[in-house]
Amino acid sequence: MSVLVVGLSHNSAPVSLLERVALDSDGVQKMIHDASACAHVTEATVIATCNRIELYAEVDRFHGSVEDLSRLLVDKAGESTEAMLPHLYVHYDDGAVSHLFKVAAGLDSMALGEGQILGQTREALRLGQELGTVGPALNVLFQQALRVGKRSRAETGIDRAAPSLVSAALERVGGDLSGRRVVVLGAGAMAGLAVATVTRRGAAEVVVVNRTPERAEHLAREYAGRAALLEDLDAELAAADLLVSCTGSTGIVVRAEQMRAATADGRPFGVIDLALPHDVDPAAAAIDNVTLVNLTELAADVHGTEAAVEVEAVREIVSQEVAAFLAARRQASVTPTVVALRSMATSVVDAEMARLEGRLPDLDPRARAEILQTVRRVADKLLHEPTVRVRELANESGAVSYAAALAELFALDPEAVTAVTRPGGLA
Repeated sequence: MSVLVVGLSHNSAPVSLLERVALDSDGVQKMIHDASACAHVTEATVIATCNRIELYAEVDRFHGSVEDLSRLLVDKAGESTEAMLPHLYVHYDDGAVSHLFKVAAGLDSMALGEGQILGQTREALRLGQELGTVGPALNVLFQQALRVGKRSRAETGIDRAAPSLVSAALERVGGDLSGRRVVVLGAGAMAGLAVATVTRRGAAEVVVVNRTPERAEHLAREYAGRAALLEDLDAELAAADLLVSCTGSTGIVVRAEQMRAATADGRPFGVIDLALPHDVDPAAAAIDNVTLVNLTELAADVHGTEAAVEVEAVREIVSQEVAAFLAARRQASVTPTVVALRSMATSVVDAEMARLEGRLPDLDPRARAEILQTVRRVADKLLHEPTVRVRELANESGAVSYAAALAELFALDPEAVTAVTRPGGLA
């Protein structure tokens, strides 16, 4: 069994394509169910963010699995396979481990080092567990990825040095917020980052607008802001200087007509659209005095900061963690074979002792115990070197399966090896 990743992100696809495959919460659950229902897939979950969608699966066959998982994304995009293939990427086995660790560490984010991806990785694990589609393989992999992400941020300054999407966008609309009134549309993780950033930059007033009043009030209260209902958006825009929109909606939330009415007095107005699909009608960019910034314009700015952050330190951490994880996995892969081999040796010793007792029924108990101990020592010594070496060799990368070779040499029953990994192990 091996881990397979099929996905597309801001690194491989244009925003217009990412918009077509964007998933709401129900869509994520359906995608996970569809992935887990594919042939050869035993475990599955999905990381879905505003600029990436990645299907993670534990599979028993590469080719059929990659075709099935790719088809899910092709169908969601409504594109032909030929049009989608240049934008899809595939990582398998060791490569899948390395990719997930980089994602969790923030090395693959649009805003290098941003912390939201850690929560989104955690959510993918939680949802897969809740739906029953994540089993031992993905659970161990994702738990370790979360530890890698935490370690990267604890031991380096990547999250502080790398600009957030909000900070990068504010520079595009004028970084000084002194005396400016800001409306933040949404109340999720990105909205929280937006509220924190504009508050830190000295905004005179911050208003959180959301469909769910409780969430808006909670976020606004945390930063001494004010909450408002979605139906009051027009009035709030008319009194504001800047809009940061980051909802989870799948369609336009702010129409160009709304922005035209809100800015009828001709004052400069900044609009930052961090949602995917877009919250704000792109036509708003044509309105006089309105500066609209969205993810498309941000991509080039954010990628240009890579040289300024502590990337190398994080890459070293990821490299160490990938090597350690793969070594532990290889060690674990030979354990069933080693256990089955020792179990076979024990069975041989027991059978020979039973045969000896049949031939020598009057054997002295003390002599029998001594013979049993001697035979067991011989068996242990004969098996010691092969089992130690197979564990050492398992740490070496390559195509050779030393566990399989050991099983073949000693004619181990495949069912006996498999039984070790089942609950209860060998009886």
